[in-house]
Amino acid sequence: MIARLRGRFAGEAGDGVVLDVGGVGYLVHATARARRRAREDEEVTLETYLHVREDVMQLYGFADTDERELFQALLSVSGIGPKVALAIISGSTTAELRRAIVLEDTARFEAIPGIGKKTAQRVVLELREKVSAEAIAVPASAPADALVARDALVELGYSVVEAERALAEVDPELPAEERVRQALKAA
Repeated sequence: MIARLRGRFAGEAGDGVVLDVGGVGYLVHATARARRRAREDEEVTLETYLHVREDVMQLYGFADTDERELFQALLSVSGIGPKVALAIISGSTTAELRRAIVLEDTARFEAIPGIGKKTAQRVVLELREKVSAEAIAVPASAPADALVARDALVELGYSVVEAERALAEVDPELPAEERVRQALKAA
């Protein structure tokens, strides 16, 4: 298995980059963060995962090992293939995704193109035991209020990701209504 590549950016191809490693160009389907790093850095190191099927071998690239580990966990969910897993990881940070799994927040996954309600529920159900709740910084009193505040902002036209980012700037100890007001003022 190819676990890591270090090389120079040699171009883009669809959802991936071509990495020149010792004169050999590797096509690596990569997350948004990994593609950005490859374009910006003179020499880049990408964590990789080699996906092998009967008819094809594809290399997937990640900005760090956390992205790769979450990608592999997503592949273990029935109905999730590498392209969908890559889309999930490219849409949010791994911390946000792990938090969504722990909080059983299926809306986070439903907001990703190609993910329906049943698939989102399956992701949460199959991965919540694998994701460590201790690794997620979530105030004990906040989960219900956080979801209420987030859903209120979504109803007002924010995307799930925009709503969570807006609420991240607001004191999590405030009641949901006040958090929404503060988030709207900051926008």
